[in-house]
Amino acid sequence: MAVPADLRAHIRDIPDFPRPGIVFKDITPLLLDATALDAAVEQLAAYGAGLGVELVVAPEARGFILGAAIARQLGAGFVPARKPGKLPHDTVSAEYVLEYGIDALEVHADALAGGARVLVHDDLLATGGTARALCDLVTGLGAEVLRCVFLAELAFLGGRERLAPYDVSALVEYGSE
Repeated sequence: MAVPADLRAHIRDIPDFPRPGIVFKDITPLLLDATALDAAVEQLAAYGAGLGVELVVAPEARGFILGAAIARQLGAGFVPARKPGKLPHDTVSAEYVLEYGIDALEVHADALAGGARVLVHDDLLATGGTARALCDLVTGLGAEVLRCVFLAELAFLGGRERLAPYDVSALVEYGSE
């Protein structure tokens, strides 16, 4: 799948955010450009085409932005994975380690019933902690992870390996920079 060269140009680096030593990949410029946004959503959805995706699961906050659009493009439902205490119904939770701390995500306990076929999405794959927690939530509730898709991947942090044996795809890859 050809990736437009300009997608990388629409992701800017923010040094020392949220902590010193971290280079944050800011997707706001991509979201501001309708052509780049459309290209990103179409290409991310293409990774799920033909797989029979029934639901897209994505974490707050940035995963929500493209995750819901990908779900719409695929004709699938959308499952928000939220920070603890943000969902109003019975939830199931998973804790995970970020490259700069520990966090947790919850989904509604009934959101993935019946062996649903799921595409997991987040904007960025770093160490793989968030995506692995999502995959564990999905499979723990009896659903099937078909693929994990990301706008960008920090390949030097090894997140793809942490997601084995799942199929992982990213539109933009950053090496050891």
